[in-house]
Amino acid sequence: MSSAPPVRLGTRASQLARWQAQWVAARLKELGVRVELVPIATSGDRQQAGPIRALGGQGVFTKEIQRALLEQRIDLAVHSLKDLPTVQPAGLCLAAVPQRASVSDVLVCRQHASLDDLDEGAVLGTGSLRRRSQLLHVRPDLHCKDVRGNVETRLRKLDAGQYDALVLAEAGLQRLGVADRITQVLPASIMLPAVGQGALALETRSDDQAVRAVVSDGLDHPPTHAAVLAERAMLAELEGGCLAPIAAWGRLEDRRLTLSGRVLSPDGRVMIETTLVGDANAADQLGRRVAEALIAQGAAELIRSARETT
Repeated sequence: MSSAPPVRLGTRASQLARWQAQWVAARLKELGVRVELVPIATSGDRQQAGPIRALGGQGVFTKEIQRALLEQRIDLAVHSLKDLPTVQPAGLCLAAVPQRASVSDVLVCRQHASLDDLDEGAVLGTGSLRRRSQLLHVRPDLHCKDVRGNVETRLRKLDAGQYDALVLAEAGLQRLGVADRITQVLPASIMLPAVGQGALALETRSDDQAVRAVVSDGLDHPPTHAAVLAERAMLAELEGGCLAPIAAWGRLEDRRLTLSGRVLSPDGRVMIETTLVGDANAADQLGRRVAEALIAQGAAELIRSARETT
């Protein structure tokens, strides 16, 4: 593809999104592909006031980029996979999922060493209902307060004393070179990740065989792709959307795909979870099985309650 026009790579304009896009561009250039970065502002980036869930649900960080792809203003889109709705627009496909970074959430504290050390009633910043519910399950005394803005903005708010601690994705802090701010990596027993957390989604037009092939052949990581397909199938079956208190972690263990799913009430008092193992080549099926097991335990009622109270 070296003699072809450059591949126009669409991305959000935030520092983290640009890091992700530059990483993808560098990998493509290693394959002999010329790349042009195209920053695109999304509704989630433009509207920084209030909680994310107030902006209308899924797609607030992806719709404008997907529209540019469909309108052929770009040839390839890079997303944080956790932001990508499970139902993709007609004409687009998930062409590749590169190897995943850390799936963990971490605590960044001003003064304390761990979640256990936080004072009773400490103010913890997170805009995620998933994170809030899981934290309240183990520390119901915490005061969880919404926080918006990019990673740098959130850290400044922490340092200014607006919060006692933040919960952030470890992968984002690593990619931005500020992993030294991490106070505690939260274990999976306390905090399962969001669907797709730590992974990138490379989206193309379904009929663009040239770009689709080079991305799939050169950047896809099959174990990661299988893991996130299972997580997304679980989420789709639960009809939870990205804002519900739903967590999932897929991983390949001994050549078998393991998927853990968790659903909570918004206040964290009720938590149900299931872990099942299946064939990596049938990731969708494993995701649906985990969702069905969660539904049998009452997941649908918890998700409905979350919609009514948020």
